[in-house]
Amino acid sequence: MKKLVVLLVLLTAFTTSFAQMQQKIGFVDTQIILTQYPAAIKASSDLENMASRWRASIDSMTVEIQTEYENYQKQQATMTPEKQREIQQQLLVKDQRLQQFNQQKFGQGGELALKQEELMAPIREKIYTAIEAVGADEGMQFVFDKAGDVLLLYADPAYDLTFKVLDKLKTQK
Repeated sequence: MKKLVVLLVLLTAFTTSFAQMQQKIGFVDTQIILTQYPAAIKASSDLENMASRWRASIDSMTVEIQTEYENYQKQQATMTPEKQREIQQQLLVKDQRLQQFNQQKFGQGGELALKQEELMAPIREKIYTAIEAVGADEGMQFVFDKAGDVLLLYADPAYDLTFKVLDKLKTQK
């Protein structure tokens, strides 16, 4: 009888400690958050407007170069070799300016990338802070990003914190 009681006590202690060792894991989808969080939507819209203006400038410069090149081709036969070289040089300079403008605005480390980092860094920080807060409120030991590089093959929707994080972000303002 004593052995049975000791066994029951040990079994209860083991079960209790095992239950306490279970880890609670949640996940969020930051892509959904970024498409529904008003600050992220505004930043994305501002970036797109800026990029659209620059693309329009590039298109205008391209049309100008093409028009000048077509005019050059039409008049080439009547030009002196010196005049041909001069116009070719002008076209080359304009094309180089176009490429430089494109690289300056859209290239790696260009104005668009810098502006994106400037606008999105505080938004990402708010999102991560909200994820931490919701994760702590929900008693999660780990919170994964479903949209990131982590391969999440299955996730029970009961542990999806995405909309709780969105709610937290919307109440922070």
